Amino acid sequence: MAGAEQSFLDELASDIGKDPIDFRLELLQKAKDNPVGEKNDYDPDRYAGVLKLVREKSNWDNTSNGASRGVSAYFCHNSYAAHVLDLKIVGGDPIVEKVTCAIDCGIVINPDAAANMAEGGIVDGIGNALYGELTFKDGKPQKSNFDQYRMTRMSEAPKEIDVHFVKNDIDPTGLGEPPFPPVFGALANAMFEATGKRYYEQPFLKEGKILG
Repeated sequence: MAGAEQSFLDELASDIGKDPIDFRLELLQKAKDNPVGEKNDYDPDRYAGVLKLVREKSNWDNTSNGASRGVSAYFCHNSYAAHVLDLKIVGGDPIVEKVTCAIDCGIVINPDAAANMAEGGIVDGIGNALYGELTFKDGKPQKSNFDQYRMTRMSEAPKEIDVHFVKNDIDPTGLGEPPFPPVFGALANAMFEATGKRYYEQPFLKEGKILG
């Protein structure tokens, strides 16, 4: 899962005293300089590009808003996405203040629609990460409708989502899925910074449970 993988990267970065974004960029540079195998399924330059853009747009190196921050990046459908998520704990509950998003999906045909797709994926990802749980008994789902399956509410959506696109001349690639997976890792890493606890399995919060 993208969330667990990105949390593990952050844990490694913390253990060796590296900035999480710098650590990822170093790994991508190594992958570029010394690729494993003949055909990698990702482009390290494009992967690094979204990390560099999200670092710039989120003001990663000069934050002063008092929020806990988490970063994550992922690639799928030939596109690349990176998020920086700002979170505060209010009354024991995680409140997402802002998500800064950088995407490389090639040429953006419709910027407004593209940004809307990214925003939707981010909100959906946060809800799934915190609450999404589908359990089974005797081979049947125990939650069969939305009165039983917890969805994120409008009031729980990020207060701000700031979406940026890498400008290039690459043919358009996927956009529906790419912004969704990395928000799990960004949220998990921000929650670790806020609570000191690592979150590897979802949902991060069980129904009725708040952070201690």
